Amino acid sequence: MQNRFGLFQRGRVYYFEDRSTGLQKSLKTKSEDQARKLVQAKNEAATVPQLNLVMAKTYLAAIDPKLVLRRWADVFERFCAKENPATRMRYERVVRTKPMRFLRDKRLVETTADDLVEAINSGPKSTTVFLRTFHAYALGMNWLPAPILAPLQWPKFQKRKKRAIELEEHKKLREAAGDSEWKRYLELLWHTGTSQTDGANLTSGNIDWRRMVLSYARRKLAGRDLELPAASLGIGRALGELLKELPQQGFLFPRIAGMDDRSRACYFWKLCKKVGIEGVSLHSYRYAWAERAKVAGIPERWAQAALGHNSKAVHAAYARNAQVVCPPVEEFA
Repeated sequence: MQNRFGLFQRGRVYYFEDRSTGLQKSLKTKSEDQARKLVQAKNEAATVPQLNLVMAKTYLAAIDPKLVLRRWADVFERFCAKENPATRMRYERVVRTKPMRFLRDKRLVETTADDLVEAINSGPKSTTVFLRTFHAYALGMNWLPAPILAPLQWPKFQKRKKRAIELEEHKKLREAAGDSEWKRYLELLWHTGTSQTDGANLTSGNIDWRRMVLSYARRKLAGRDLELPAASLGIGRALGELLKELPQQGFLFPRIAGMDDRSRACYFWKLCKKVGIEGVSLHSYRYAWAERAKVAGIPERWAQAALGHNSKAVHAAYARNAQVVCPPVEEFA
């Protein structure tokens, strides 16, 4: 192993040169013996960490020969492969971003805390969340011998507050939509609270006119080893009139069904910008339905069934901002 630091003399003063960076600096001594001791100390300080890393790799390779070879690219590939198609597409977009490309070819056991911080600083705020997820996955797979960053050392991420879309906002957006299919699509989201993907992929087969029920399987849960009932919602007057205006065979929204979630979100963002509405997304319709159901006094188990929530905690989070007003107690006396 070649020494990192070399010694040379300029005039009567001795200097050292860092061969890895080309940096040259005075040792501030005219004594050759003292200069050699100083350079030797620098080389030993630089060599010991490298030697420790080589020894650590040797021990780790005895446990798992692939452990010292795995790169972040292996983490990204394995993580993305385990998710359902819709989630996989989102994470595949993430691994193509600048911070993940920076880490992609780095070996896991050689990654430092500085590497993670540099990656986080080179991307948007959401980088912290995604990178922390990948880091936890690598730890769970025992591909990292220890955490690179301790939990308290990760930058804090302030989640953007989510809110429901209001009725007046919905009316403005519906009128701003340039074609009848998008108008009816937004109207369906308002009356049903479906996610944008579930709503876009509804077909005539999801409508039971005999029982007056709209039901569908949550696409978000596709591929999971869970036996969950379909989301089911009774068809009222307003929803019934809307459904009768839609195609009676195949997709209810043929053109919108052909768009991916990102394209639909982008179109909706343009609508919001057009009418001057901020802080909402297509998912805000889901919050709006949950809040209206809570205000109306619909039992939580029914509202869960309508939205396809399997968890009470998740449903409560959607309806947490509902402003429920208790009627006068005299009415119940």
